[in-house]
Amino acid sequence: METTSFLKALEWRYATKRMNGNGIPEEKLNSILEAIKLAPSSLGFTPYSILVIKDKATREKLLPHCYKQPQIVEGSAVVVFAAWTNFNEGQVDKYMADIAAKRNVTVDSLSGFASNVKGKINNSSIENLLIWAEKQVYIALGFGLTAAAIEGVDSTPMEGFVPAGVDEVLGLKEKGLTSVCLLALGYRDEEKDFLSKAPKVRRANEELFIHI
Repeated sequence: METTSFLKALEWRYATKRMNGNGIPEEKLNSILEAIKLAPSSLGFTPYSILVIKDKATREKLLPHCYKQPQIVEGSAVVVFAAWTNFNEGQVDKYMADIAAKRNVTVDSLSGFASNVKGKINNSSIENLLIWAEKQVYIALGFGLTAAAIEGVDSTPMEGFVPAGVDEVLGLKEKGLTSVCLLALGYRDEEKDFLSKAPKVRRANEELFIHI
């Protein structure tokens, strides 16, 4: 994609407030999910899981825990970014095995790297590990937002929800997860959404950027 097209896609997107219920083609959804998967993460370790909720009945159960924001049910899917809550060395071993298989190297050759990752886990409090995981989640969320814009799919990033309620509906606690943010995906309803034709407002370059 040319730079101008990329920037036009970002100019086109906004946090859509009302959606029209039309479904997203599977190939577009898969492209967005693939971009999320390709997002960078500290140490290459992705301490989170991603739930893709297309089932309407499940999204209706989520609605009261999301302050009844209509995008939850008017959209085509809700992506739930959930941080791990139980870190262990087995997760690191699995990561090393994946690296070894993909790069055709031995697991033993990765011992130094494995020690670094395990040191991060073993020497950090669960509170700090959750903060670390949440930071990685937001990088992935950004990639999802950008990919959706490129695909011409509307999106709404959401922090306005009750994590405990979302976690209960999706059984996240039992999975060792907790919800961090949501991404509603669908298509804008231009008649109902007061922001659909509103100009994008951002701080001026000279205010935002400090060149040194």
